[in-house]
Amino acid sequence: MAAGAEALHFRVDDVDPHDRLDKLVVHLLERAGRATSRAAVQRWIAAGRVLVDGEPARASVAVRSGALVDIRPEAPSPPAAAADPGVAIAVVYEDEHLLVIDKPAGLVVHPARGHASGTLVNGLLALPGFALAPADPRDPMGHVRPGIVHRLDRGTSGLLVVAKDEPTREALKARFARHEIEREYAAIVAGEARDATYDTLHGRHATDRLRFTSWIRSDAGAGGAAPRRAVTHVRVLERLGDAATVVACSLETGRTHQIRVHLAERGRTPILGDPLYGKPPKKPAVRAVAEELGRQALHARVLGFIHPATQRPVRWESALPADMRRALDQLRRLATRSSI
Repeated sequence: MAAGAEALHFRVDDVDPHDRLDKLVVHLLERAGRATSRAAVQRWIAAGRVLVDGEPARASVAVRSGALVDIRPEAPSPPAAAADPGVAIAVVYEDEHLLVIDKPAGLVVHPARGHASGTLVNGLLALPGFALAPADPRDPMGHVRPGIVHRLDRGTSGLLVVAKDEPTREALKARFARHEIEREYAAIVAGEARDATYDTLHGRHATDRLRFTSWIRSDAGAGGAAPRRAVTHVRVLERLGDAATVVACSLETGRTHQIRVHLAERGRTPILGDPLYGKPPKKPAVRAVAEELGRQALHARVLGFIHPATQRPVRWESALPADMRRALDQLRRLATRSSI
């Protein structure tokens, strides 16, 4: 094994998984507070950085109870994205393990085609502690996402948690996968919304690759991706005449565009200003408000979870940003005058 990395030693117990070495190593590292992705572990195994009873082994090999597993983790490679100190990041909480930011609408989360710079990731790399943050090796698109465990669409504002180290990132990803993260969004929708729970399948649209849909069969995933379950709870907060409603949306799952799809397709109340799933409101006064807003009226206002390091509950709330407050005030005035 290469020198310079801290070696970890484990004796395999009866209760540990035995069917695959890579699965076992992920389990052992998580138990030791060193959570690591399976893809990273597989790279270490291929490079001979994991030994079973002193010998290299394949990732797929079964491991007997009582075997000695030696692991020498590989230091993460620096991400390829360039640091950009010009990206403004509103930090609402920070400690040595993670930070929580209040993302403005218009800020793209990670570099991708058409957005090679000026993204949240570029801004993070300019902050202390993120220079060597590991990119997620499981990302099939090859995006550089140091510390990113979830994302918000470009046009959505609000709270986003970012991990500063790999164990925190993996622990948060596991909490998201187990639906243990509290997330609530505020939205202004067109039409008269109602309290509802939408529990549907969710997958990519068959003919429009930019869109997702809940009107999909379990065997009809586009591009080979099987549809997944999506659950959104909608609660009415304020009615603005018959043309708009303010709602709170809490998530059990976090699929791409999930809230936007559910409100548009199932509630028939698309988010005001949504350029992909909405339509220009029929009433001119409401349409003018949407056009001035210039983005979907969706804000991630609550984020809470058990902190991976302290094991204590943490929770943050974010007030509506200025553009949504302005749109809301305009709609309230219109509703009061009964002109909508």
